[in-house]
This record gives sequence, structure tokens and C-alpha cells, in this order.
Amino acid sequence: MLELNFSNMMGEVIGEKGISEREIEGLKTAVFDIDKRIKSRERPELAFIDLLEQDVSEIKKIAGDIRGNFDNFVILGIGGSALGPRAIIDALSPFHNLDKKPRVFIYDNVDPRTLDRILSLTDIRKTAINVITKSGSTAETIASFMIFWDNVEKSGADHSKIFIATTDPEKGNLRKIAKEKGLRTFSIPPGVGGRYSVLCPVGLLPAEVIGINTEEMLKGASDIHKRCSDPEVWKNPAYLFGVLLYLMNREEKRTINVIVPYADGLKPLAEWFCQLWAESLGKPGAGLTPYPSLGTTDQHSQLQLWMEGPEDKVIIFIRVNDYAVDINIPKVFQDMDGLNYLGGHTLSELIKTEQESTELALARIKRPNMTIGIPGIDAYHMGQLFHFFELATAFTGFLYGINPFNQPGVEEGKNFTYGMMGRRGYETKREDVEKAREKKACWRV
Repeated sequence: MLELNFSNMMGEVIGEKGISEREIEGLKTAVFDIDKRIKSRERPELAFIDLLEQDVSEIKKIAGDIRGNFDNFVILGIGGSALGPRAIIDALSPFHNLDKKPRVFIYDNVDPRTLDRILSLTDIRKTAINVITKSGSTAETIASFMIFWDNVEKSGADHSKIFIATTDPEKGNLRKIAKEKGLRTFSIPPGVGGRYSVLCPVGLLPAEVIGINTEEMLKGASDIHKRCSDPEVWKNPAYLFGVLLYLMNREEKRTINVIVPYADGLKPLAEWFCQLWAESLGKPGAGLTPYPSLGTTDQHSQLQLWMEGPEDKVIIFIRVNDYAVDINIPKVFQDMDGLNYLGGHTLSELIKTEQESTELALARIKRPNMTIGIPGIDAYHMGQLFHFFELATAFTGFLYGINPFNQPGVEEGKNFTYGMMGRRGYETKREDVEKAREKKACWRV
């Protein structure tokens, strides 16, 4: 079971820069109130909690068809529609494409070089394509969808056999196309936003395609939800996670949260968390800035900043107790004092020691940090991590008094894009961009 160790956040351990029990106790009333709001499903977007009980039989059926009939599986999506699947694949089937089929390609940008390479590596007639957009009109996703659609048409293949649309159950352009063309579809429930969607078909279909047991993933999420349903903050790791970071922000002005998994396969999970945390909490005047890191790699690139740079950060480690495999470090170079101490140990021993040592080094100089521990990297514990972070994010948004489910700040940039690309109804946005270009022309070297 996932465990949160927050010793190095507390004043009793790191001194005056830590949090006191009294400060946490002072938020108990707010925590109880938020707990009631979550349990009553005050906002429809809390529907991500209801995903834990879903039926995955249709997902398994279509995934089985893809595994049996296609060499490649392409995911078209952006934001949570790509970050979630990537987090699952890298954690649970690392280097998947080197020895397994179908090979998986995630196209989540509109970089033409990347798409050109994907197209050159795949036979379109042997490629299943999962296009994911809840609105059905996300510009980047639909643009790539249109390119693939045209390629399928030119190949003479049947669109209805190749494309799977994951979108809103009733409305949107993609749903309309799917109905008209007879595409296979999955629904993103109306209340589930993109960054909270990894435990619906958005993430579960790719998981099943690569052979992951999604029922285990949902079981893990369900079990951590039960543990995080206690209104008592001291017994609820998701609520405590949010309270600690909120207090560090309010009392110590720490605005940056560094998420550091000590496993290569969890780096995309850190990137997924960063979207969830940033887009949910970054609202007018509020927010915490996440950035992804990787242990031990970034001990050699970022740790200096964490140790002696601005005191604006909280470091969040993810520790893995059992890597499932291990490699012995041989007893070679025994006559060299700077090397011989390593012989006889294992790589898992070294990586866990490095994490614990970094944690201690930060605590010694009163730099707050906490550790999320998981027994291992498997479907069950990935489900726990996903749901833990989603619940903690929703809770923290309510603690800040903001809506953790919308993203109004993203819309203006989209509107300018629509105007410049000629979408009807956005002509004034094009004019705004053209005026801005004139101003920029004077300031160049």
C-alpha cells in the first residue's frame, strides 16, 4: 500500500522552517468541510472517483482485437490524453517497442518531423489509431487525425476497422464523425476532465493493448480511495499531502513542488502529475509550480539548486521498495579505494541508499521534503499513484478556494490559434494577433 512519510516537513525534525502540528490542527475544520463536499459530489467533475467501479469488458475486447490484428497502435491526443497513457506504458512495459507488438506510438504535438517519422515507421493498413479528445475539436489532435484519416483513405483500408474514437458520449465533432463513419468508440464520462481521465478508456485501452491487467489498476485505485476517505487529516495521506504543501506555501512562501521518482519508468508519471497539479491549481493569484525530476539522475543536475538555491521548493520523493529485479555490482577493481566499496552491493541497494541520503542531506539544512513510498511498480500500485494524486489535487484546489477542474487561462491562447487558422467566429482574434505582430517588429536584433 502507498505510504506518505512527511517527517522532513515537520518542525520537530527540520526546525523553524518546518510545519507544526498546531498548524495542521488549525485546518481540521476546513478539511472536514472539504471531505463532505467531495463525498457529496458537490461538483460534477468529481466523477473521476466513480471510475473505480467501471466495467472494462469492452475495453478488453477491443484491446484483444488490436493485439491480434495490428502491428502498430497510434495514440493521438494531447495533455492528459497522452501523458496518462505514456505514464502507464513507460512504467509497466519499458522499451515496449523493442520486443513487443503492437508497437505503440504517442503523437501529442504538432511537430511535423515527429509525425513524418511515425508515418515512415508504420504501415497504415496494419496500424490501429486511437484518437482521444473529449471536446472532439482539440486543434492539435484533430489536425493529426485528419492527416491519418487521409492516409487511410489513400491506402484503401477501412476507416471503421482502424480508428477508435475516445470522446464525449454524445456531443462534439469527433462523436459526429464516429457515428457517421461507423467507428468504434469509447466514452469519456461527462464529468471527467482530461487531466483526471487516465483511469477511464483514455488510459485503460492503451494499458490493455500492451497486456496490462486494468482490473488490477482499478483495484489499486479503489483500495487507496478507501484509505483516503477518512475525514481525519492525520489518517488520510491524500489530504495530508495537500495540507502540507498548502501550509508550506502559506507560511514559508514555498511555491515550487519538485516531484522526484527514483525509477526511470516513473519519470512520465512525474510529467503527468505536473499537468494535473499546474492546470488544476494555477488560478488567479493561487497555484503551486510543479516540475518533474528523476533520481538519481538529477542529483547530478538539480540537487545543487535544491540544497543551496532559493528557499522556494518542497521536494517530493517517490521511493520504490522492490524493483522486482536486481543486479549485483561485481567485486572488481578491489585495489582502488574510490571504487572497491561498491563491490558486493546491488543496484537497487545503491538507488535506495541515494534517495535516503538525499532526503537526509536536505533535512539537515532544513530544506523540507517528503517521501511517497510504494512496494513496487505494477498495475496495482500505478492505480494507487494515479488516484492518490487526483484526489489530493481536487482536495488542494478546494483548500485554496478555487475550482480545480477548469482551465480558463488556456482558452485565450486557443482562441488566438483559431483566429489565425481561419476558424469561423474568431476573426477578431486574428486581427489582435496581426496588431501584436506589428508591435513586435520594432524590437528585434
